[in-house]
Amino acid sequence: MSDVIASRLQETGVVAIIRGIDTSVIHPLVQALYDGGIRLVEVTLNTEGALEAIASLLSKFGDSMSVGAGTVLNEQQALAAKAHGAQFFVTPNVDRSVIHVGVEANIPVMAGALTPTEIYDAYSAGAQFVKVFPAGTMGARYIKEVRGPLANVPLMAVGGVTLENAGEFFDAGVLALGLGGSLVNKAAVERGDYDAIREMARSFVDLYRTHRG
Repeated sequence: MSDVIASRLQETGVVAIIRGIDTSVIHPLVQALYDGGIRLVEVTLNTEGALEAIASLLSKFGDSMSVGAGTVLNEQQALAAKAHGAQFFVTPNVDRSVIHVGVEANIPVMAGALTPTEIYDAYSAGAQFVKVFPAGTMGARYIKEVRGPLANVPLMAVGGVTLENAGEFFDAGVLALGLGGSLVNKAAVERGDYDAIREMARSFVDLYRTHRG
């Protein structure tokens, strides 16, 4: 599983974050993301019906997309996400109990961290990827400077990343971006404008491929 996640991150450079979306429309939303080139989606556990949505998405898209659980805050949530088939965990912070569940089950963990100490702690505890959060607040220059001594840690940029600044983060050396509202636009979802979602997804994936050559 970890090889599949890593391969899809390298292919597309984007994880779509689904947070607070009515799960009754989650299938057409994810179809639009897929059509735009996205191959990894996370459903945050503070979304109503998140666990059932993860299982449902896996039943439809499991052969072509990786579906993970986001905002995993503790061991109990990690175990529940695992039971519903989540293929990766995303956390906003460094929680060793969540990382441990992932390591034991061979489920990749994208652990949230900010400082160099937190980033290294998450990686040394077994997180396969470390998401720098909130990346938009710190800026791409921060990522570049952190990668000086920690170049071996696969970093993601999450929080405040937009189409306008995404290229700066790719140039700073992040492996991928985690994109919420800048990709999964709630207004577009509410009006059923999945074409807009698909085109935005395509724009981010194309930008990644341009910056990665």
